[in-house]
Amino acid sequence: MTASVAPVRVDSWLWAVRIYKTRSAATTACRAGHVRVNGEKVKASQSVKPGDELRVRIAGFDRILVVRQTLTKRVGAPVAATALEDRTPPREPTAMLAVRDRGAGRPTKRERREIDRLRGFD
Repeated sequence: MTASVAPVRVDSWLWAVRIYKTRSAATTACRAGHVRVNGEKVKASQSVKPGDELRVRIAGFDRILVVRQTLTKRVGAPVAATALEDRTPPREPTAMLAVRDRGAGRPTKRERREIDRLRGFD
């Protein structure tokens, strides 16, 4: 395992703890301003160390992560979970509405089941 307390690049750490699938995706997120370290927008080459707080915007929602240990190589999910502390508040459930195109006719049996699932009538 390559865990330590030495500083490591933020894009490398985000990739190593499995926040992003690829390191280039993590770098792109840093360039776009979706990653903040201790409240400051950072470049991909910025170093992070244990105790730093990261705010990462993924799919329109912010995740708040605290670095527990730095990793330089990608590791398994159980090890990656110990390298960070997730302080993200739980999301409120969003209500999904079943919307059909006007004039689409009567829903099929399959569509009806999907609509019932969305409404919570399982």
